[in-house]
Amino acid sequence: MQQDSEFKRGLGLYDSTMMVAGSMIGSGIYIVAADMSRLVGSPGWLLLAWVVTGMLTMAGALSYGELASMMPRAGGQYVYLREALSPMFGFLYGWTLFLVIQTGTIAAVGVAFGRFLGILWPAIGETQYIVAPVHITEGYALSLSTTQLVGVLCIAFLTWTNLHGLEYGKMVQNIFTTSKLGTLFGIIVIGVLLGWNPTAVAENFGNLWTPRGFDPVVPGLDALTTFGLFVAVCVSQTGSLFSSDAWNNITFTAGEVKDPHRNIPLSLAFGTGIVTLLYILCNVAYLVALPLNEIQHAPADRVATAMLQTVFPGLGVTIMAVAIMISTFGCMNGLILSGARAYYAMAKDKLFFDQAASLNRASVPGWALVIQCLWAALLVLPRTYDPATKSYGNLYSNLLDYVVSAALIFYILTIGGIVRLRQTQPNAERPYKAFGYPFVPILYILGASAILIVLFIYRAATTFPGLVIVLLGVPVYLALARRKAA
Repeated sequence: MQQDSEFKRGLGLYDSTMMVAGSMIGSGIYIVAADMSRLVGSPGWLLLAWVVTGMLTMAGALSYGELASMMPRAGGQYVYLREALSPMFGFLYGWTLFLVIQTGTIAAVGVAFGRFLGILWPAIGETQYIVAPVHITEGYALSLSTTQLVGVLCIAFLTWTNLHGLEYGKMVQNIFTTSKLGTLFGIIVIGVLLGWNPTAVAENFGNLWTPRGFDPVVPGLDALTTFGLFVAVCVSQTGSLFSSDAWNNITFTAGEVKDPHRNIPLSLAFGTGIVTLLYILCNVAYLVALPLNEIQHAPADRVATAMLQTVFPGLGVTIMAVAIMISTFGCMNGLILSGARAYYAMAKDKLFFDQAASLNRASVPGWALVIQCLWAALLVLPRTYDPATKSYGNLYSNLLDYVVSAALIFYILTIGGIVRLRQTQPNAERPYKAFGYPFVPILYILGASAILIVLFIYRAATTFPGLVIVLLGVPVYLALARRKAA
């Protein structure tokens, strides 16, 4: 069983668990419940949607453990797809990871940090421009606001920190993940003990499954019918699954995990289990403190802020801003640290920039970190523009909407790879075997496939572009493969 020998194995079980949990928790848990509740239309189905997300995430993590124990190498999911299916599938995942999934998320989390810093420091704002929007086309522009600048500086700082070695990146990750787990737990306790609202409890839990105040998924289809409810729950998963994503990032750093056959599967189980439990309890806290209507129409969808405002009027916004800044900073670090290892593995296979295949003096993939930093920072700058409302959005936000479905496809393919490797390599050493095989992996494949089909039918405008981004990698792979063979 081949392992990487060039890396220093400095991540123990606690470090690895913090990597899993820290990469998962960003700002989504504090926001997405608003849109989810508008779709599903009842407290019961909101909670059940999060349970579905938790079950899928846990099933995926428990299944990935088998691949991680078989192939404890830098690159993680890229390596699994390469070995189980083909080098092209591995490349298409790495291509999408670099182009949007990892770097787009880093950009989004960096700007989110800037937005909430702006609550504490008014000079930071999305309309406080250093470079005013320069329109490239009618629908796109480039700008640099103080919020964008903060995002770029955060990305650069955390990249610089990680360039100095695994110990620095690990220290930042452990401190901030421990802090944000404590913060999330504290928000749950505040909501349940101090925010307890008898009126909200009676309304939400007294009519747990009664639909009210929902938005139609598409005209003529809403949560009032059985089929409409099924579609609404599936579509709502885009919010909860995105908030629970990046649990696989520990596999990218497998070359630096001590006793990876044991610690990677355990960290996947512990990390996803802790976050899943906290996410469900957080939504319970929202429901005991706020009537469903207030969750659905929280200002700017900031449900957690609205909850804290009921407990600490005037201070809730500030408290939540600090909590999200802690959360996003730790999330950024985990994404930056782990993503570079995937590009390193691709470069070793001659499928990425050649310089990314080397380690620096601190035994980390320095060039991969720098290239990732530059692309993530560039993704912060492009803006979308709506001429009708004269409002600006962020291009990375659109790109992330597009690749939620693409990421789901790669998860399905990777877990399908477990089944294939059981057939093609039945005698391979498997220090850990997928929990509940074949039922748990098949449960994930069926559940994720159902969500994917619904998204392609009812959210075609955001799912098909994601597929296009993936397929654009095919000619790139063929060109690189020809260069490699020459």
